[in-house]
Amino acid sequence: MAPFALRADVISAPRPADPAATVPLPVTGEPHGAPAHPTLCLVSRPPEWVAPGLTRKMAAFLANRPATPCLVVDGDVVEENYRALRAALPEAAVFYAVKANPARPLVARLVGLGSRFDTASLAEIDLCLSLGAEPAHLSFGNTIKKARDIAAAFDRGVSLYAFDAEEEVRKIAAHAPGARVFCRLLIDNTGAEWPLTRKFGCTPAMARDLLRLADRLGLEAAGLSFHVGSQQTDPTQWDRALETCATLFRDLRADGLTPSLINLGGGLPSQYAGRPVPALDVYAAGIRAAVSRLFDGPASDLIPNLIVEPGRGLVGNAGVLETEVVLVSRKDAGEDRRWVYLDTGRFNGLAETEAEAIRYPITTDRDGDGSGIGPVVLAGPTCDSADVLYDKAGVRLPLSLRAGDRLRLLSTGAYTTTYASVGFNGFAPLEAHYV
Repeated sequence: MAPFALRADVISAPRPADPAATVPLPVTGEPHGAPAHPTLCLVSRPPEWVAPGLTRKMAAFLANRPATPCLVVDGDVVEENYRALRAALPEAAVFYAVKANPARPLVARLVGLGSRFDTASLAEIDLCLSLGAEPAHLSFGNTIKKARDIAAAFDRGVSLYAFDAEEEVRKIAAHAPGARVFCRLLIDNTGAEWPLTRKFGCTPAMARDLLRLADRLGLEAAGLSFHVGSQQTDPTQWDRALETCATLFRDLRADGLTPSLINLGGGLPSQYAGRPVPALDVYAAGIRAAVSRLFDGPASDLIPNLIVEPGRGLVGNAGVLETEVVLVSRKDAGEDRRWVYLDTGRFNGLAETEAEAIRYPITTDRDGDGSGIGPVVLAGPTCDSADVLYDKAGVRLPLSLRAGDRLRLLSTGAYTTTYASVGFNGFAPLEAHYV
């Protein structure tokens, strides 16, 4: 039997316009009495790269030697990534994971492009609404929500909610009656550089029971979600998760429910200095093939509507973090390996270096100066012994490196400003510039 075409008729965003087109964000009154935002005119154009991880606009901004540490993000790269994902997987509605980088310029640009949004808090919901997003285009995707936040989101018109526990289902039923809900599954994260197991999701057997409960409580048991882990390097992990979803869909239909939604979660990677990752088209083709194979059947309504929630995959490679060397030292005069201390660290932007999980590509002022390179431990500026970025990763930097020189950490557009602490050891949060 020939596979059915995938459905995108209910939730998918419009296909992107011609890449040369101008995409206006219309002026609308902001909700709840906030002032109207000005017109934003987004001109689509491919970013100009001067080096891997660095665009001409980033380089021009950094040429002025801004105060460090700072993050510079090129919105053109975000737009290019969004359009590439829509082209590679047009069957899925794109819900940008706002937590990856909630900067207003980025969210506004994505609103103008037709993106939808995965939100983790009421503050993120209000951010998206204030920039013109429709309430129906938001998902309250955090499985851990206060009852009053559910009620407030529902009052704002948000109708799609995630859960993974009975108490959460009952909270949603009480404070967002009739809402559409999906249950998050506990899925193996093998292959992910930043796993998301244990804290989120439940077993398939529990998911079946919870969706049946949701239906009895008057909620619309829309379907299932999963997350294969952030920076997923193995495209086959979606296939395995979708097998579980297909089995559950059949079980739920046997129970009299009509699940129609599968949230594919995030996990689409950026290119870092660790394991190379396949091209986006490889991930998209694998997802498409798995859905066609697993949901083929005698009725086209077996084919689920799809959501994808990219965060890192949209904004990761759009940013560069510039930092200054504060100190270069050795622990012993005869030791080859130097300690290089930067003015940014794990507490003000680089939390994802924990366990050296995410390895950012690094360039310096002195690359190629003929001094040679040698091994270093890279550390942050705080009086905390945990503030070490790379010890075992084998980082090698120019031997001529001195205090006052600058380093650039590439592909830092995601989970840097959002992980920056406020005032730890007196260090300010990461300054960010959007070009």
